[in-house]
Formats: sequence, structure tokens, C-alpha cells
Amino acid sequence: MSPKTSQSAGGGNLLTPGRVAVVVLAVLALVFIFENTRATKIRLLVPEVTMPLWMALLGTALVGALCGAHFSGRRR
Repeated sequence: MSPKTSQSAGGGNLLTPGRVAVVVLAVLALVFIFENTRATKIRLLVPEVTMPLWMALLGTALVGALCGAHFSGRRR
């Protein structure tokens, strides 16, 4: 059998080093986010809001993930 025919029908290995690194970084980011639970003042262009720091960090992480997914999807 050639290596191409012995792979699963899914098309590749599920645990690549890049995917493992992304999962580890995501877990570390979530731990960091949820360890910072104090309320803080945040200025959004004009208004100033008080919210838990973890919400601001999680929102920023989600926006960054969406931007990364958008631009990596456009390259293909």
C-alpha cells in the first residue's frame, strides 16, 4: 500500500504539531483570561464602562481569532 491510500478518509493526521501548539496556546490564554476577574474601567472610543477584566480579554481574544480565521481563509 502506498502512504496515500493508507491514510484515513478524513484527509490527514488529526494531531499535527501546529494543531497541538494552537490548542496549548488557547488553553493558556483561557486560563489567563479567567484568572483576571477584577472589575476595571475601559474606555470605548467615547464612553467609559466598568466591566470584569475577563470579559474584555475574552472579547479581544474572540475578535483576534475571528480576524485570524478570516485572513487565513482568504489565502487558500
